Amino acid sequence: MTTIYLKSHKEESLKRFHPWVFSGAISKVVLDAKHQGDAPVEGELVTVRSAANEVLGVGHWQVGSIAVRILAFGVETLPEGFWSERIRAAYHVRESLGLIANSQEPTANNTFRLIHGEGDFLPGLIVDVYADTAVVQAHSVGMHVCRKEIAEALVKEVPQVENVYYKSDDTLPFKAPVEGEKTGWLIAKSQEPTADEYWSFENGLQFRIDWLRGQKTGFFVDQRENRALVERYAANKDVLNMFCYTGGFSLYALRGGAKTVDSVDVSQKAIDLVNINVARNFPDAKNHQAVAADAFEYLTAQKNAGKTYDLIILDPPAFAKHRDAVKNALRGYQRINAKAIEMIRPGGILFTFSCSQAVDKEAFRLAVFSAAASVGRKVRILHQLHQPQDHPINIYHPEGEYLKGLVLYVE
Repeated sequence: MTTIYLKSHKEESLKRFHPWVFSGAISKVVLDAKHQGDAPVEGELVTVRSAANEVLGVGHWQVGSIAVRILAFGVETLPEGFWSERIRAAYHVRESLGLIANSQEPTANNTFRLIHGEGDFLPGLIVDVYADTAVVQAHSVGMHVCRKEIAEALVKEVPQVENVYYKSDDTLPFKAPVEGEKTGWLIAKSQEPTADEYWSFENGLQFRIDWLRGQKTGFFVDQRENRALVERYAANKDVLNMFCYTGGFSLYALRGGAKTVDSVDVSQKAIDLVNINVARNFPDAKNHQAVAADAFEYLTAQKNAGKTYDLIILDPPAFAKHRDAVKNALRGYQRINAKAIEMIRPGGILFTFSCSQAVDKEAFRLAVFSAAASVGRKVRILHQLHQPQDHPINIYHPEGEYLKGLVLYVE
C-alpha cells in the first residue's frame, strides 16, 4: 500500500492511540508501485510509519487538515474479518448496557446507535439501528468506499438487522471525488421498506422514522436519556419544546403528565411528523399544539403577548460547525437562552443544549450564565447533561464529546 511517513516526534499522538494524522505531521508520501497518479486517492487505505520507519497503523487517506483516520494501530494492513470484529464488539457493548430490545417485548426500545465513529474505533462511520433497519452515514470517503462491506457485516453480526440504508448525501466531504450513490438501499430483505410507514420504539413511545428525508439518520437518538429526564419534570407544567424536530421531548412531556405542550420548529415537515407522532401515542390529547415558526421570532412574539411557561426545552441545531464560527455561535446561544429565561415562570425549569462540537462545555456554560445575568434572574444548575451510553467517547479522542446540556432552576 501507499506509505505515509511522519516527521520526527510526530508519532507520539498515534502511540497514545489518537486516531487522526494531521497533514502538517507528514514528512513524505511513498506511493504504491501500482499506483496511478502522483498523489494518494482519497479514501484509499494507507500505512503510516514514523520517521524511524516504525509501523504505526493503517487508515483511510483523505484530503484536508486530517490526512489519515486510523482504523487499526500497529499493523500495515487491516486484519481479515476487520469489519465484522468491530461491529460485533460495538453490538456487545450496547447489549451489555441493556440497550438492545428483548424480542419478546414488542414495545421495548429498539432504537439505538450502534457505531459512533471514533467512540467505537471506526472514525468516519455512524450507524443507527431502528428495529430491523440500520441507517449508515459515512463522514469520510474511506467509509463510503467500504460501505458494502460494512453493510454485509451489519447483517451478519447484528441479529435484528435485516435492512441497511445508506444516507450520506449530507455528510461526505463536499468536494470529495465520490463514486457511486450517496443514498439508497445497500441491503433490503425482500422489497425496499418505506420510511413513510416505518415506526420505531423508544422506551415504549412510537416514533415515525423518516431516514429518507429526515435530519441525521432520521431521529436524534442522542437525546434518549435527556428526554426521559424531561418526563420526570413535566407533571402539571406548561411546556415549550423549541427546535422540536419530530417531537421527541414533547411526547415524553405528555407522558409525564404535562398540562400543555407547545412544539415549535421552523420546518413544516417536522411539525407534520410531530402531529403524526402525538396522534399515534396520545390519540385523545387536547393539550398539545405544534407550530411552524422561527425560534427567535416565536419567542419574541410570545413574550410580547405575555406568554410564560413552567418548563422550556432548547435543543437547537449546531450553531457552530467549525471553529471559525464559535464566536457567533456563543452569541446565538446567549441570545436564545436569554429569551427563554425571560419567559420562564418563577420556579420553572430550563433544559438547554448545544450539539456544536466546536463549542466546549465551559464556553457553553458561560454563554448560558451571561444569558441569565443579562435578564437579572437567579438561576441554579440542577443537572449537567451529555450524550448517552451508545454515543461513547474514545478516551484517547476527547473531541468526541459533542453534546452539552444544562438543566436550570429559574427563580
